[in-house]
Amino acid sequence: MATKLQYTEAVGRRKTASARVRITPAKSTTIVINGKNGDEYFPLPSMINTALSPITVLGATYMVTVKVGGGGHKAQADAVRHGISRAIIAIIPEQRKDLKVRGFLKRDPRAKERKKFGLKGARRAPQWSKR
Repeated sequence: MATKLQYTEAVGRRKTASARVRITPAKSTTIVINGKNGDEYFPLPSMINTALSPITVLGATYMVTVKVGGGGHKAQADAVRHGISRAIIAIIPEQRKDLKVRGFLKRDPRAKERKKFGLKGARRAPQWSKR
C-alpha cells in the first residue's frame, strides 16, 4: 500500500507570471517545473539560484514541484521564489522574519504600463514637427 507524501501548497506571482508551488520535506533539494527538471526548464543557472534562494538561505531540503505560466523566464523564477517562500512560512512560521528581511515575501508590483491612445507607447508622444 503506497503512502501519500504530505505537501504544502502556495501561489507566487510576478508581473504576469503565476506559479503554483508544492513543497515536501526531503533528504535533498530537487525542483521540478512543469514536468521538467529545473536545470532543463530555466535557460540560466542564475534563474535556478533565484528560484531556490529561500531554501538555500534557510539551509533546508525540500522536494519542490511547480506549475508555472505567463511572463518570461525571469518573472517565472521570481514567482517560484515567492511561492516557495509562502509555502515555507505555512510550514514554519518562525522563518517569516528571515525571509521578509531578504524581500522574498513581497510581491513585486512593477508591471508594464499600458499604451494610451494618441501616444506611441505608454508615455512616448509622436515626434513633434514644426512645419
